Amino acid sequence: MRKQIHILNGDALKEQFPNSLPGETIITRECLADGDVEGNSLAEFFNLRANFISNSYEGTTTDDYFKMTVSEFQRMHNIPETSDVNFWFEDDLFCQVNFWFVINLVSKAHRGYRYFLVRPTTHTQHGFGGLDTGELVSIYENRTELTEFDELSSLWEAYQSNDIEKLIKVSNLLKNQYPFISNAVKAHVDRIPSDGNLGRPTDVLISIMKELGTDEFGTVFNAFNKRESIYGFGDLQVKRLCDAIVKNGLLESK
Repeated sequence: MRKQIHILNGDALKEQFPNSLPGETIITRECLADGDVEGNSLAEFFNLRANFISNSYEGTTTDDYFKMTVSEFQRMHNIPETSDVNFWFEDDLFCQVNFWFVINLVSKAHRGYRYFLVRPTTHTQHGFGGLDTGELVSIYENRTELTEFDELSSLWEAYQSNDIEKLIKVSNLLKNQYPFISNAVKAHVDRIPSDGNLGRPTDVLISIMKELGTDEFGTVFNAFNKRESIYGFGDLQVKRLCDAIVKNGLLESK
């Protein structure tokens, strides 16, 4: 029997993961949709990310990053060759960028794997968190086998190098099989400032603040998640955007 490896996007899913499902879990503890992702080697990349996380997110050190995050990526690199690798990732940009990275990482280790994607049947702001144990088991039993792992892996390379043309091209090639990837790519392209726009997330946050007449974070964060669930941003990512809006006086200038 092939070993089942479950790569989960975050600890929240680990906490609700069904005990009845066989196999080993590995946790992706990253937010690669936020911050610099350059690096000519994994070592350089991890050092850059450790510095970004420790400088951007209060209470996290570079040592924490290597202990909690890099150690899990190293486990992904050492998955036994005759394994089924199940990627538990949702459709939003936050999840998708992490998914592109881990499938790129895993696919370079061995070719003896079988790859599967496990995702909610419909995209909502609640994602896996909105599913009970029975529903999680059901989506696992109806998982999708991935055969286009070269193309899926190349999404990360395009994202990392900021090659927007390639990112769009590959997502279009995969559109019939994985239409949610095109939606995530569009969300990424839309957040790039251009033609006087500050990028879709920032513009939407400014609109929300003006519509609601407040910059109170909890209120703004909830409204943003309902309106722009495609981004899948957590409170830390949205807080960074909100702080930049206030600090730079963007409410008054827009």
